[in-house]
Amino acid sequence: MKKIVFFAGSNYSKSLNHKLVSYAYSKLAGHTTELIKLTDYQLPLYSEDLERERGYPADLKILYNKIKETDALVISVNEHNGMVSAFFKNFIDWLSRLDRKFLSEKKILLMSTSNGKRGGASALEYTKNVLPRFGGTVVESFSIPSFSENFSEDSQEISNEVLLLGFNDVIQNFAHQIQQ
Repeated sequence: MKKIVFFAGSNYSKSLNHKLVSYAYSKLAGHTTELIKLTDYQLPLYSEDLERERGYPADLKILYNKIKETDALVISVNEHNGMVSAFFKNFIDWLSRLDRKFLSEKKILLMSTSNGKRGGASALEYTKNVLPRFGGTVVESFSIPSFSENFSEDSQEISNEVLLLGFNDVIQNFAHQIQQ
């Protein structure tokens, strides 16, 4: 049994990526899992001056310890103008200052979604290339385009059959990968 933390890289109260990561959370059984919201951790906009003057925020250390105690992460990243959100990047900036390899030995399922036809693909690709710099291994990734058309709010289920099959395959592969 592995310990897995789930979160979205969004600070929007109605985040589609939080809905997606919550869905994944409900589908990954047989492990110790925790769904968190990054908005519960207060981090100011990163600045070297701020770091030098005040040090590391207490919430940063709490989040860092939570990540260090896990075996794997499931992260769903949102996209702003073809890039990850400044909110998510700020967390990466702070965590990497505290420990450059803060994701060391962590296996990651990386996801994204949006109401656009690309489903946050640019943010997904960017994050997939960046996380290994911090020691993480992205073992699976998944994106849902046109989220509102392909996810049923009523049933809280992926409504597109092809996407559902792909998602289930990714979840099974991720569960297998983290056992190794």
